[in-house]
Amino acid sequence: MSLTRKGFLKLSAGGALAAHALDATPAAGAPSDVDPLRPADHWGARIVQEAPRRLNILILGGTGFIGPFQVRSALDRGHSVTLFNRGSGRNMFPYLETLVGDRNGDYSSLSGRRWDVVIDNATNNRRWIELATEALTDSVDQFMFVSSRSAYADVSRVPMTADAPTWTFETADVPRDQERLPYGLGKAEMERIVQQMMPGRTTILRPGLIIGPGDETDRFTYWPVRIDRGGEVLAPGDGTDPVQIIDVRDFTDFTVKLAEDATMGEFNCVGPHTPRPMAELLYGIRAVTSAETSFTWVPREFLAEHGIRPYAEMPVWRPPVEGNEGFARFDLTPEVEAGLTFRSLADTASATLEYHYSRPLERQQNFRSGLSAEREVEVLAAWHARSG
Repeated sequence: MSLTRKGFLKLSAGGALAAHALDATPAAGAPSDVDPLRPADHWGARIVQEAPRRLNILILGGTGFIGPFQVRSALDRGHSVTLFNRGSGRNMFPYLETLVGDRNGDYSSLSGRRWDVVIDNATNNRRWIELATEALTDSVDQFMFVSSRSAYADVSRVPMTADAPTWTFETADVPRDQERLPYGLGKAEMERIVQQMMPGRTTILRPGLIIGPGDETDRFTYWPVRIDRGGEVLAPGDGTDPVQIIDVRDFTDFTVKLAEDATMGEFNCVGPHTPRPMAELLYGIRAVTSAETSFTWVPREFLAEHGIRPYAEMPVWRPPVEGNEGFARFDLTPEVEAGLTFRSLADTASATLEYHYSRPLERQQNFRSGLSAEREVEVLAAWHARSG
């Protein structure tokens, strides 16, 4: 039997959910030994009302970064959860029903079963989607697929909305017989497969950068940790460039809400509703620390001269240059009307810091994104020499 909310709360007191890192965007991190869900309400206590109707939810995978938070959100609302994976769910969630199979072809454990909704967190494997939709055609009422903001072929629109064109083989200039596709095109093709196989029963979620406790990519974590270290911080641009990202808990709560309401369609999953300037992001993060910190804003042209790239050495930041004007300027009116909510930046930053400092010391000292301390000092020194 699947586990309900009451059973989950009882068991989570003695043994918490374990989580490993898997981002819905291309750069995935390696597994972490730290549990971002321990105890049940550790990362932001909340009071949650049970849903008006109880759903049977199947999660394909469920053991990555976002999967455990989907499990928590669904159980909190009183739903029943079943996992499908190669068996890792049995170790991670011994109190949940785990159906063992292989996304490369073995879906036999799903035979003869029915669920109200399936949530698929597949990364970029078209064959997985083809096999999953074929296996579940007569078994689910709603197929929810986690795609990506990268599926959009053109992010120059202001504002961006869910009807913007997605990548095709033609617009990406990729041969149709190419086996391994660019990330954005792969996601767009997977969306089309789901919609073709499950017409009228699909919900497509297009998150941007998913952040918060449990994220092992460090693409947001860099900023809270760097700011908490104090001193002079290299900040990109002039502080006005817009930012829209999504806390993993907001994303998974929205996923469950769409399932409860049987809402179909395409939805962008970023936030907040009004884009947050980069300066507001960094100063907001500083507000949850006690560090003595100052920001030195360095123009993007100078950063480019020194090999400092947006979304790489400067995580989160993507200046609205030509072709990217709408990257962080999404109109989220339909999503908010459908139930998307945004927790405070203070909540996200605090939970991220707490998660980071609970990781092993070696992991804390080896970041996967951002500038090293030495490189930051070099670039700041070069900027001060240039600017006098």
